[in-house]
Amino acid sequence: MRVREWLSPLIYLSNNWLSLIGVVLVTIGGVTWMLLLPTTIRGAELHPYIGILVYLFLPAIFLGGLLLIPIGIYWNWRRQKAKGVYPTDFPPLDLKNPELRKVMAFVAVTTVLNILITGQFAYGAVRYMDSVSFCGQTCHTVMKPEFTAYQGSPHSRVECVSCHIGPGASWFVRSKLSGTGQLFAVMFHRYPTPIPVPVRNLRPARETCETCHWPQKFGEDRVRDIPSYGDDEQNTLKHTVLLLHIGGGAYGVGIHGRHLGEGVRVRYYASDEKRQTIPWVEYTSEGKSTVYAADKAPAPDPARIRVMDCMDCHSRPTHTFELPDRAVNRAMNAGDISPALPFAKKQSVEILKQTYSTSEDAAARIPAAFEAYYQKTYPEIYGQRQAEVRRSAQAVLAIFQRNIFPEMKITWGTYLNNIGHTDSDGCFRCHDGSHSSAGNQSITQDCSACHNLLASDEKAPKILNDLGMVEQGKK
Repeated sequence: MRVREWLSPLIYLSNNWLSLIGVVLVTIGGVTWMLLLPTTIRGAELHPYIGILVYLFLPAIFLGGLLLIPIGIYWNWRRQKAKGVYPTDFPPLDLKNPELRKVMAFVAVTTVLNILITGQFAYGAVRYMDSVSFCGQTCHTVMKPEFTAYQGSPHSRVECVSCHIGPGASWFVRSKLSGTGQLFAVMFHRYPTPIPVPVRNLRPARETCETCHWPQKFGEDRVRDIPSYGDDEQNTLKHTVLLLHIGGGAYGVGIHGRHLGEGVRVRYYASDEKRQTIPWVEYTSEGKSTVYAADKAPAPDPARIRVMDCMDCHSRPTHTFELPDRAVNRAMNAGDISPALPFAKKQSVEILKQTYSTSEDAAARIPAAFEAYYQKTYPEIYGQRQAEVRRSAQAVLAIFQRNIFPEMKITWGTYLNNIGHTDSDGCFRCHDGSHSSAGNQSITQDCSACHNLLASDEKAPKILNDLGMVEQGKK
């Protein structure tokens, strides 16, 4: 009886709009939690975006609703006391009590509706937040350059969250809570341009990249044909052919085995924020460590010593931005820019290297400049092959739109790719011959340690014919 006497005024006073909103919020939080409970129990497979719902939004909704219920009761009590209408006696706490029936009916109806609505909303919200469009277009519009590069990358079928967050919910705390600050930066236009790299709080590659790229199965030696077109009138095609020693696991030491093999650990100190100047390297293999330092290199800052992983060489595995010469070579090899047009390579690179104030400015001037060159210099060719010229002009513009974003102050070379040593120092950040140990040993600069040069800028390399790659070599 005492419990009923205590509950009766609460039931009576809870019949107000503020407390009822609290009941709705508690119901939403509770029902959503029940729907997501089977997923949370699985633990290791919990998606990070589900983690946001479970660990951030649901507690806020649930606790907010719990707070509104007593606040509404107190507000209603104060209001009725002030008006002098607060009853001295309350009807019994049973189904004959109309106030109790109203509250019970309200809770029942809202619970049923929330099971239907919240279930669909939670499923749809999680699916949407898991999508590439959400990451690249909805919340992260400032990341247009990265999204553009991603769409043409080898990982374009891999969801953003698979690499940037990875499996499990533990990294949601670091990755997505830090994203809250980034969201406010976007809202109030307080973000830097360009976005600085490398990303400091990126999850270790062993927990993301290596879930697909098994270190012991990196791969055997591979032949790579690198076509390039000359600046002459004929756009002379030449080939550089490399035999890359990928290595790893059962495929020998190679590049990966030397840097990431069993028992191997490389630590380094970069003196600049972009990790392009590396004066100190520590190489550990089979328990033995050797320190290599550049001449007159300062002592490394212990707080900035980093353990090397995939991202130190594969610095742009998905969001790769090309330099103009390489980008034009690729487009001409694919036939997007016609190699049959005189000086197509030279003109394309020169036009791309011009300064354009906005993307719209580039869209207007680049195709016009390409076409104007042939109209003026080769009017007969332009008259006979106008469609070919226009198609090539659009391909030159596409290169610009794929790599340059004036609004974000991204231009050629803003984001360097450290694979190899042609677009940036890359390998030569360490393998430059100037890093020596106390025993006067140097980090090797022997080219054959990473690759064999099978052909260098040759028009018709014999090796391509021997390997049955003649058709590829003629592109």
